[in-house]
Amino acid sequence: MATIPLTKRGAEMLKEELQRLKTKDRPAVIAAIAEARSHGDLSENAEYDAAKDRQGFIEGRIKEVEGKLAAAQIIDPATLDAGGKVVFGATVDLEDEDSGDQVTYQIVGEDEADLKHGLINISSPIARALIGKEEGDTAEVQAPGGVKHYEVIAVRYV
Repeated sequence: MATIPLTKRGAEMLKEELQRLKTKDRPAVIAAIAEARSHGDLSENAEYDAAKDRQGFIEGRIKEVEGKLAAAQIIDPATLDAGGKVVFGATVDLEDEDSGDQVTYQIVGEDEADLKHGLINISSPIARALIGKEEGDTAEVQAPGGVKHYEVIAVRYV
């Protein structure tokens, strides 16, 4: 299995989710199954079917999160020394060369990506275009609306 890059914050989020799934969600669904079973005939019991479906989802998610954590390569952006280059975990200030709009993104793993908070997936087109660039470089991004050009204003490792 290939390693999965995660920031320190992303790994903590996955660990918290795993803890919640094991200590809260799993016992709650087991209780719901027991309650539904007590109502009698399981063949026509919608509550039982719903609880079993939920249990399957929770168990699948537990396995998925455990697998991701086992394969994770945890990177602390604050300890990076990439010589000013854009790498996984870096926070990048960009300026759209056409509109002059400025944006800030941090390049993170798939599970922690959230565009509303400026966290972009390492495999996204903009992140792929930025990797290896330095302050002052221009990144050409193939966007759905056409090609966009961004100037790298600053690269930080925080």
